[in-house]
Amino acid sequence: MTLNIAAVLCFFLFAIAVAEDPYRFFNWNVTYGDIYPLGVRQQGILINGQFPGPDIHSVTNDNLIINVFNSLDQPFLLSWNGVQQRRNSFEDGVFGTTCPIPPGGNFTYILQVKDQIGSFYYFPSLAFHKAAGGFGGIRILSRPRIPVPFDDPAGDYTVLIGDWYKSNHTDLRAQLDNGRKLPFPDGILINGRGPNGASFNVEQGKTYRLRISNVGLENSLNFRIQNHKLKLVEVEGTHTLQTTYSSLDVHVGQSYSVLVTADQPAQDYYIAVSTRFTSTVLTTTGILRYSNSAGPVSGPPPGGPTIQIDWSLNQARSIRTNLTASGPRPNPQGSYHYGLINTTRTIILSSSAGLVNGKQRYAINSVSYIAPDTPLKLADYFKISGVFRVGSISDRPTGGGIYLDTSVMQTDYRTFVEIVFQNDEDIIQSYHLDGYSFFVVGMDGGQWTTASRNQYNLRDAVSRCTTQVYPKSWTAIYVALDNVGMWNLRSEFWARQYLGQQFYMRVYTTSTSIRDEYPVPKNALLCGKASGRHTRPL
Repeated sequence: MTLNIAAVLCFFLFAIAVAEDPYRFFNWNVTYGDIYPLGVRQQGILINGQFPGPDIHSVTNDNLIINVFNSLDQPFLLSWNGVQQRRNSFEDGVFGTTCPIPPGGNFTYILQVKDQIGSFYYFPSLAFHKAAGGFGGIRILSRPRIPVPFDDPAGDYTVLIGDWYKSNHTDLRAQLDNGRKLPFPDGILINGRGPNGASFNVEQGKTYRLRISNVGLENSLNFRIQNHKLKLVEVEGTHTLQTTYSSLDVHVGQSYSVLVTADQPAQDYYIAVSTRFTSTVLTTTGILRYSNSAGPVSGPPPGGPTIQIDWSLNQARSIRTNLTASGPRPNPQGSYHYGLINTTRTIILSSSAGLVNGKQRYAINSVSYIAPDTPLKLADYFKISGVFRVGSISDRPTGGGIYLDTSVMQTDYRTFVEIVFQNDEDIIQSYHLDGYSFFVVGMDGGQWTTASRNQYNLRDAVSRCTTQVYPKSWTAIYVALDNVGMWNLRSEFWARQYLGQQFYMRVYTTSTSIRDEYPVPKNALLCGKASGRHTRPL
């Protein structure tokens, strides 16, 4: 452990001497602790004693040095939903790229939020730990000289919403390992608290930013505030057209920023969050509390949509990029004319569910992912054979039954591809791609065909990293593969991800230049068949 920290410190001293981008340092201790979010004692995962974990505040291009001590009795990893890890998938924090931190050990993540702004979150990626906590918000502010398309808010709040079970994560994981589906969740949390447990203080007449992320396990959620409007301003790093909504659907894994103006009579108001597309509707509440409040909340919590798909689809189509606003750089977001670029490949991905050897599994293009004993990225870097094979998943649905494999799809660096998520199941789905943001160019019901391209939005589609796919529907995205590495594409429904609905996209180049990809970090943990190998010398 001492050598590991010494190596990192040597890197810092050199980097600080030659770089201008600021460094922010974090020391986190990950422990178990008793939590009572739904009134029942549970074993939670805490970071520095907090549930949820501490927010990460940063500015575009900052270097984040996060030293994580694992005080659990199990291996542990953190991943960074939406942080693109430019040229550095080694730090992505999923098992396909990064060796777990052993119990009693530590690892220092070295991240840079290069050319990014916006609202994201981190979470534990192994062993169904996400069902016990260990998650927290990430905010990346614009640099001071880069204009932002709205005035500075009076306050800036992280709002982590998600469905929750009263069962410990170990019990939930055991159910999945035994081949059974999980039951319906027991409730919904807002910032780790149950009904009326979370509150947000405002002053009358002022405007506040809420960074809302759905960190739950499986359910789309609708967010709303009694008698207040939500002005959408940012989605996963993209400034949007400033459309006003009475409520907002936030699908699993997604993040949104809204502005809320405290323009109502001074009292307390309900914040309501409820499940979408479920036969049983779970609802929880928090409180928007005026500083000069004349009284507590009154009346019933505001109602919201329940099973209406068209309502949600129309809202999703209305979320568009603000073409004139600056992004991380001063040039307008609309200066990248994605609609004028010819795609070089179409990848169609279709999910399925079924039994393999009598146990529940989920798949993409019939392949249900199984993890090898060695992270794929390390096997690739050290040229270790027998860990994975390129082409172990087709770029089209095969129509066959589900089978197990370590699925890796080869793609070429600096190509521009179209990916179609075809959902033939009768549930809503949510997909995330690590290392990238992508343009959501179209979504509709039925089967995708080449004629579906006629309805694509090729002008101001929102760029994001997590997209929903409605039941019996499709969603199409465009993505510029400009980030070399091994990148996880997964279902954000955590039981489905755990039981195989994911794969890795190997964005490949023959170049070995650090302009295209960094080498393995000097302090990288090595495991599996990579044990005993050597990282770069100090």
